[in-house]
Amino acid sequence: MARKADPARRREVLDAVIEQLAHTGISGFTLRGLAQGLGQSTRVLTHHFADREDLLSAVLARLDELQHRSLLATRGWEDPAVPVSDIVREAWRRNLGDEELPMTRLIREIEGLAAAGRLPAAGAGFVRGRAEFVASCLTLRGVPADRALTLATLLNSAFSGLETDYLVTGDRGRGETGLDLLCAWIDSMAPAR
Repeated sequence: MARKADPARRREVLDAVIEQLAHTGISGFTLRGLAQGLGQSTRVLTHHFADREDLLSAVLARLDELQHRSLLATRGWEDPAVPVSDIVREAWRRNLGDEELPMTRLIREIEGLAAAGRLPAAGAGFVRGRAEFVASCLTLRGVPADRALTLATLLNSAFSGLETDYLVTGDRGRGETGLDLLCAWIDSMAPAR
C-alpha cells in the first residue's frame, strides 16, 4: 500500500520547488531536472504530485497564496485611511528588492507563459484571483464591487507592466516615474477614507 502524503511535507517540497523555479525559471522544466536541482529523486516529487501538470497547478496556487499573504501583511491593506498608493509603493519596493527579485521574475514569466497559452487553465485563475483580491482592498475604500474589479485589473496590469519594463530595461527612474502616475491615478479612483 502506498504511503499517504503528509500535507506539511508536501508544502515543504512545494516551497522548495518554488524556490528552485525562482532561480531556474518555469519554462520547460521537467520533474527530473527539478528533482536534480533539489538534490532529490523524482520519487519525492511524484509522491506528492501526480504529474508535472499537478505540480504546476500546485505551484500557481501556492504562489497566489504567498502573494496574498504578503499583501495582507503590508501596512494599511485593511485600513481604509491608508492610501492605496502606499500599498502599491511598498509592493514595488518589496518585489524589486534583492530578496524577492527572483520570485518577481518567476511571476512575470508565469504571466507571459499564461498569455502565450502555454500554461494550464490554472494560469488564468492565478491572474484573475489576484484582481479579485486587490479589488477587496479597493472596496474597503468605498469603491463599488463591480468597479473595484475593473480598477484592480487595470492597477495590476499597469503595475506588472512597469515591473516588467524595469526588469527588461533596468531603467528604474522611468519605472518609478510611471509608478508615481499610477499611484496618483489609483488614489483618485479609490481615495483613502
